[in-house]
Amino acid sequence: MTLKPFTYVSLASRVVFGAGSVAQLAAEVDRLGARRALVLSTPGRAASVKVIASSLGARYAGLYDKAVMHTPLEVAQDARRVAQALDADCCIAVGGGSTIGLGKAIALTTGLPVLAVPTTYSGSEMTPIQGFTEGGIKRTQRDAKMLPKTVIYDPELTLGLPPATSAASGMNAIAHCVEALYALGANPVVTLMAEEGIRALAAALPAIVRDPRDANARSEALYGAWLAGVTLNTGIALHHKLCHTLGGTWNLPHAETHAVVLPHAVRYNRDAAPEAMARVARALGAKEAATGLYDLEVKLGLKMKLSDLGVREGDLERVVKIALEAPYPNPAPVTYDGVLALLKRAHAGLRPD
Repeated sequence: MTLKPFTYVSLASRVVFGAGSVAQLAAEVDRLGARRALVLSTPGRAASVKVIASSLGARYAGLYDKAVMHTPLEVAQDARRVAQALDADCCIAVGGGSTIGLGKAIALTTGLPVLAVPTTYSGSEMTPIQGFTEGGIKRTQRDAKMLPKTVIYDPELTLGLPPATSAASGMNAIAHCVEALYALGANPVVTLMAEEGIRALAAALPAIVRDPRDANARSEALYGAWLAGVTLNTGIALHHKLCHTLGGTWNLPHAETHAVVLPHAVRYNRDAAPEAMARVARALGAKEAATGLYDLEVKLGLKMKLSDLGVREGDLERVVKIALEAPYPNPAPVTYDGVLALLKRAHAGLRPD
């Protein structure tokens, strides 16, 4: 096989991985040269995050606990104001993609370094990419300032993540890996990471659903999520465009939306990206990529229909119109009729054929 020309950019982040590694939080803040850390969380995680923040001692500048899905612009602006008022010189984002995204939003305009402590499998912590929502429209930005300088992966912090949330978050991570295999910036290095990420997550998620306290499965899933986050940097395609449209305009749950759409977006691209599909199937231990992903989600007990997430069939044409206003590069041609048919199958939860 002739190796195609490619470009690979290695992004510099310090990764600390292992059970109990959150105990190194204060030392990692010192390593950044920071003295006043603003800690970020969602409202629901505020109490547990305060416990983690207590290890910072005098380095703790305060807590901002208003992170929400899809990072509304007004929340980002408020968080920046608080960071300035507290004279913070770094941000510590403890949580999933919403919280880490808020840290990135602060970094974008202030330049403050972000230290991320992921508690889900979103992968956001490994990218300089962030989505902001304004006026019901979600748009993404890329800027090196938003890449977290340090990431602490502590599997023990994921033990309390409910099985259903774990499964959806893990499928979101798998979606990153899948699209990395056929994204415009795909390259051999990331291809290896993507296939390994799918393998690790597909093996770990069923074990987590069976026993959420399975420490080995939690470690394997977090490892897969790390790889998935790295792969996002090659770019994204139709699947992510549809999920960003659905999430930003209809305010749907991020991970669950990815899970519903993924098998159908993969089926849409099947014939245009055969090598990528073979890798996905191999990593899943399945005969075919789209059906393998669908069957894994059924096994995990996930919601399989856009209708289950509150999307009306009458909304689908508007989803297509918004998505096609600024489509992402995609292996298969992106057409109105093709995408509408994809969404109708996702709305009904049909198994890809």
